[in-house]
Amino acid sequence: MLKVFYTDDPDTLKLKGLHWANSFTTACYFDSNHYSDPYSAFDVFIAAGVKKDLNHSEKGSFDQLNDLLSQNQAFIPGYFSYDLKNEAEELYSNNPDHLAFQDIHFFLPQHTILIKGNEVQIYSDLPEDIWITLNEFVVPISLEPVKKPHIQSRFSRDEYISTVQEIQKHIQRGDIYELNFCQEFYAENSCINPLDVFIQLNKLSPTPFANYFKIKDHYIISATPERFLSRRGNKLISQPIKGTSSRKPDAIQDEEQKNLLLKDEKERSENVMIVDLVRNDLTKSAKAGTVKVEELFGLYSFKQVHQMISTVVCEVKEGLPNTSIILNTFPMGSMTGAPKISAMQLAEKYERSKRGVYSGAVGYFAPNGDFDFNVVIRTILYNADSNYLSFHVGSAITLDSDPEKEYDECLLKGMAITEVLSLNTQNKLI
Repeated sequence: MLKVFYTDDPDTLKLKGLHWANSFTTACYFDSNHYSDPYSAFDVFIAAGVKKDLNHSEKGSFDQLNDLLSQNQAFIPGYFSYDLKNEAEELYSNNPDHLAFQDIHFFLPQHTILIKGNEVQIYSDLPEDIWITLNEFVVPISLEPVKKPHIQSRFSRDEYISTVQEIQKHIQRGDIYELNFCQEFYAENSCINPLDVFIQLNKLSPTPFANYFKIKDHYIISATPERFLSRRGNKLISQPIKGTSSRKPDAIQDEEQKNLLLKDEKERSENVMIVDLVRNDLTKSAKAGTVKVEELFGLYSFKQVHQMISTVVCEVKEGLPNTSIILNTFPMGSMTGAPKISAMQLAEKYERSKRGVYSGAVGYFAPNGDFDFNVVIRTILYNADSNYLSFHVGSAITLDSDPEKEYDECLLKGMAITEVLSLNTQNKLI
């Protein structure tokens, strides 16, 4: 049942909704953080409680998801792990997995709340009761301080640099043009309050695709700025990010940083490579002749970094199920490299951890057939049962890459996470 309510204070209501949802065994929260986006359907999405779910790590995930979607006309949130690449192509994932997330998880919620402006839509058997509960909910006044985990890396700085040099040999031989090479930072015996960490991360680094996902003892705590794929009616939208620079406190210097990023030939060439890859992926689901680049080299500023983002769109072929559309484009080109299959094979060879949910996608399917999924980057993954905490960072390796600068870019991308976890980046991560 749907009921519409109105609030004079949507920011307070969304915080109450987040804390309320976290009391359930399974819950998710998506926050656009007031970023203006022509393709966003809401400001905040909250789902809590499970009527039915799909929690799977075997072949046939997309078929099972298609069954769940076809049998339930509702908002269905969830995630795809990167390792579903093995269903999309003849690939494998043999690197160590310390997080133990399922490859895919989607659920039909008991309660769904959408906030857009002052309007609040509640989908529930008892929407009036949920509305009263939300308004009466008391948010804790202060957050617990984050307990400092001891962060380690799977690569030393020297090991990372030598591995990048090995990857560049493959590029020289023509095996690939570009590889998104990722490394894991992790903490064992780590005891954190996941909700507190998300709130602090979202405050420090607000992004348009931020999300918090709780599945029993597994948590996704994300400040991702990137959209993987969205459907609006018969239109598909993909917005790959390639190109990153740091922010400066001085306004003039900060503007110079943006201009330097926009003019950087290496960053532009990386962006073009991935745009071409995305165009090719979308062609599999598109009406003939409809794939186009809506924006190339768009410069967008976030609290921590400037990013170069391009937008590729198309019209969808008639009769194609949403699961096939996702499968045709998964995993996203911005997190693989080009050519896509060869890049994924080499990533498996040179990386030292299973990516799992990292570089996968979190989002939702809507009852009208639309969907929206982000790219899981700038994200903490946490297993509260084993007390294992992890975050990956990566960068695009090309023939022109400077391995030391690529390592520094990884640290820049992880800066908000390390700050939230109260770490000294220079002392702890290098």
